[in-house]
Order: sequence, then structure tokens, then C-alpha cells
Amino acid sequence: MSTTTLSQSPVGSSAPAPAQRAADSSDGRIGLRANLRHIGALARRNALQIKQDPESMFDAVLMPIIFILLFTYVFGGAMAGKGNQSDYVNYLVPGLMAMMGMNIAMGVGTGINDDFKKGVMDRFRTMPIARSSVLIAKIVVEIGRMLIATTILLAMGFLLGLEIHTSVLGLLAAIGLSMVFGAALMWIFILLGLTMKTAQAVQGMAMLVLMPLQFGSSIFAKPTTMPGWLQTFTDYNPLSNLADAARGLIIGGPVAHSAFMTLAWAAGITVVMAPLAVSKFRKKT
Repeated sequence: MSTTTLSQSPVGSSAPAPAQRAADSSDGRIGLRANLRHIGALARRNALQIKQDPESMFDAVLMPIIFILLFTYVFGGAMAGKGNQSDYVNYLVPGLMAMMGMNIAMGVGTGINDDFKKGVMDRFRTMPIARSSVLIAKIVVEIGRMLIATTILLAMGFLLGLEIHTSVLGLLAAIGLSMVFGAALMWIFILLGLTMKTAQAVQGMAMLVLMPLQFGSSIFAKPTTMPGWLQTFTDYNPLSNLADAARGLIIGGPVAHSAFMTLAWAAGITVVMAPLAVSKFRKKT
């Protein structure tokens, strides 16, 4: 017959028990430096996953090439006249920058959902880390993928006739604006990934959101050619604001209003969706 001895912490001891330390961590009582260190470590883990699975980069690498070639040579002749596809490229590429951010953001939701299915989140549950650091690390890596997709898109655009009519700083500002808005959208898809039961359900719901926003916008065609009710929808569509702001920054035109509306949308989405996503993540872990 064996005897098990249970050791207890002395009463009044100032050192918290491990369970208490974990609870304190889950409550967010972690210093900024430690939080940044956790985000960096988790981001590195996500990046190493991509290195081990290069196929996960196919969407970021191939999607911009396929989209710009498809829309340029299918719609370019109709929009700008046969043989004038380069004119349409100058209109299209800034709009596709907005579209890239939304499509890459969708991958965050399916990735989060898949991590829960594989039990990865069970490991994070036992670690004394802030729950938000797991989600922020995901966003950091996806912003990197978004930047790669945007770089490939612009390279293809220059090959097909894209011209910068403003300055390199304007181009960099357009890229930065796309990154900010894309990062905000990721909180929506993270919440979907935490709410839906399967990755397929996340993709299906995401497509219901993506299709109206992408095609009911100024990404592919000028809203003046659309019926009145659709023009109204387009005016309030955040993708239209981002596309118009990017065009103004790259090829010239009004920027202030569109850029302000894009930043306002990004801030509003983040303020509403980020706390909901973090709260949902804490409940699930």
C-alpha cells in the first residue's frame, strides 16, 4: 500500500501557486515587454509552419498573378478599348490591392479554426501567456503574407503597364493603407473562425461577405456605370474607399476623404471586433 504526500504552500506565502499564475496571465496581467516577447515567439512559430508547408503560400503568390491577368484581359478591352489594356491596369491594380487584403484575411479564420481542431490551442491553454498574443501573432504573420501578395501584384502591374503618376511615397502610403485595413478585417475572420464549427463553414460564410463587397465596389469598374441603388451601396462600401484612396495615391486624384473613411472603417472594425474575438478565444481556451 502506497502513500501519496500532498505538499501545500505555506499560509501567507507571497509566492502564488502555478495555477494562480496561469490565471493571472489569462486575465491579461502580463507586462508589455513580456507580451511583445510572446507575440514574437508565436509569430516565429507561425512563420516556421509556413516554411515547413510552402503550399500554404500558394494563395498569396498565385492569386495576384491570376487575378490581374484574368481581369485585365477579360475586362480590360471592354473597359478601356481593345489594345488599351494598360489604361485599365492603372485603374485595376489599386483596386486589387484592396481585394488582396480581404482575401488574405480570410485565411486567418480558417487557420484559427484548424488550430483548434488539431489541438494546438490546448498547448497554449497551459502556457502563462496573454490570450490576445496568440491572435496578434496570427495577424502579424498574415500581414507579412499580404505584403508578399501586394508586392507580386505590383510587379505584375508594372509588367502590364502600371505607371506611378504621383511618387514612390504615394505608392508606399497606398500599400500601408491596404495593410492597415487588411489587419482590421482579420479580426472579423478570426471571430468567424472561433464561432464556426468547421473550416469549410468559415470559408462559406466568408464568401458570402466577400462577393458583394468585392463586386459591389469601385475595384473593377467605375460606379457611374451602375444603377442608382448599387451606386449607393458602393459609396458606403469600405473596399471602394480603399480602392479610391489607393488610386489617388498612385495615379493621382482626390485622396483625403477616401483615406479618412478607410481609416475610420479600420478603426471601427478593430474597436468592435478585436474585443469580441479575444473574449471568444478566452472562452474557448
